[in-house]
Amino acid sequence: MAWLLVIVAGILETGFAVCLKLSHGFTRIWPTVAFCAFALGSFGLLTLSLRKLDVGPAYAVWTGIGAAGTAVYGMVFLGDLVSTLKIVSITLVIVGVIGLQLSGSAR
Repeated sequence: MAWLLVIVAGILETGFAVCLKLSHGFTRIWPTVAFCAFALGSFGLLTLSLRKLDVGPAYAVWTGIGAAGTAVYGMVFLGDLVSTLKIVSITLVIVGVIGLQLSGSAR
């Protein structure tokens, strides 16, 4: 259950990063409101998951999902540049997170 919380928190991290961009420096109300909701949800779920999980692997999974998710979202929906190096780098982030997950253990 704790890992599910981390995964959902990572997805919410993607949401708050995208909304941060869409808020244009907190000058647009609805993306700013969505940013706040996603951020609170993400940090809240991560906090709950850390009651059961080691901080290193949990944080790595959270940030990995957020970083990879945000990069993919940007390329697919926001017109960010797509390149082979970006795709390889996102893949390496995911592989690294999986490696950390496999090397850590829940209490």
